[in-house]
Amino acid sequence: MNTKMKRRFRWPGKWGLKLAALAALALPSLAAAAEGSPISAGDTGFIMLSAALVMIMTPGLGLFYGGMVRTKNVLGTIMQSFAVLGIISIQWVLWGYSLAFGQDIGNLIGSLEFIGLKGVGQEAAPLAPTIPHLGFMVFQAMFAIITPALIAGALAERVKFSVFLLFVVLWSTLVYDPLAHWIWGGGWLADLGALDFAGGTVVHIASGVSALVVSLVLGKRRGLGNGTILPHNLTMVLIGTALLWFGWFGFNAGSALAANGLAVSAFVVTNISAAAAMVSWMALEWLLRGKPTALGAASGAVAGLVAITPAAGFVNPLAAIVIGTLVSPVCFGAIQLKGRLGYDDSLDAFGVHGVGGTWGALATGIFASTAVNPNGANGLLYGNPGLLGVQCIAVAATILFCGSMTFVIIKLLDATLGLRVPEHEEVIGLDLTQHGEAGYHNM
Repeated sequence: MNTKMKRRFRWPGKWGLKLAALAALALPSLAAAAEGSPISAGDTGFIMLSAALVMIMTPGLGLFYGGMVRTKNVLGTIMQSFAVLGIISIQWVLWGYSLAFGQDIGNLIGSLEFIGLKGVGQEAAPLAPTIPHLGFMVFQAMFAIITPALIAGALAERVKFSVFLLFVVLWSTLVYDPLAHWIWGGGWLADLGALDFAGGTVVHIASGVSALVVSLVLGKRRGLGNGTILPHNLTMVLIGTALLWFGWFGFNAGSALAANGLAVSAFVVTNISAAAAMVSWMALEWLLRGKPTALGAASGAVAGLVAITPAAGFVNPLAAIVIGTLVSPVCFGAIQLKGRLGYDDSLDAFGVHGVGGTWGALATGIFASTAVNPNGANGLLYGNPGLLGVQCIAVAATILFCGSMTFVIIKLLDATLGLRVPEHEEVIGLDLTQHGEAGYHNM
């Protein structure tokens, strides 16, 4: 080695030795800090992926609903879901998250400590210590977004877009946020011991019952009963169903709030219940009508996903088969009653989500097992009938609260702004009258 090379690679001088010594002293403390940090990279990545999966469910819902309406309303129907994705994202940041997950006030509502996401950063989340607070917040935001979008299925083809947006903000603030606090934020139903892993009461019963109330206040679509109103694009319905099924893995498995065995269990039973419900719905149609339909298969799959949602973190695979198999006749029967009772729940938001969510919440009280989740409770089949009683209270409270509050909101909006578009605009269709566009230009 020549002199220049020796100079280039010579051992560090006294300053180099000092820096090396400082680094050696610092490494143990850095390692200890990393070891003591509650944040898990795996859990954080998992919750971000789950949030993204739940996000895709809302536009997927738009396709699911959009395919079931008439051609003249397809764009307006899809737009309702896309608009909710935007407007509730902002509402959640400004005050929604704080009302749902802020410090408890009287077991009824959260405080405004997190208003504008004040104090919500990269530190560990209070309710999920292995993920950043912001990660928990955005995961819960996706639930807050899709829930009011589900209600759109009951008011399809006849409501003003501007009034729908105002309804969504009011409903989310006055109904969803308090209910989420009751179950997930430390409110009175949580104290009572009610189990809702991923939103059977908070999401599905709440939206389904509210959808029924809205449809009763709105009245029927023009021309309903004078002819058959058929879905205009069942291919779109099936694509929307596939996106919902795909996103539902994040919805349910992500509710474990960690990349662990419980998340895997929730993932597996979610798929099983959806499959069982789809098969049982097709079998029911085959038996009663001679042919299984694509719309029936899609409806069955969604009903199975709805029913397993509250139970996903508490039941085993065999229970999931039972839950999924039985939800189809329950929801199928509810949809058949719609015509006899005379209300126009256009896209069966109540028949699938309200009824299916109720069955799922009660089934949790029957099939829940601490062998699946030690932090849950045993249900009726495992020697604890009291859990079924608690689930009944949770279902009744959700129905009464959501039904009454939705009635007040919708009547207020109808009296002040009017809910429905004028008759001639309903005849023309919402695409042109509400958005000045058409979903299809060749029809």
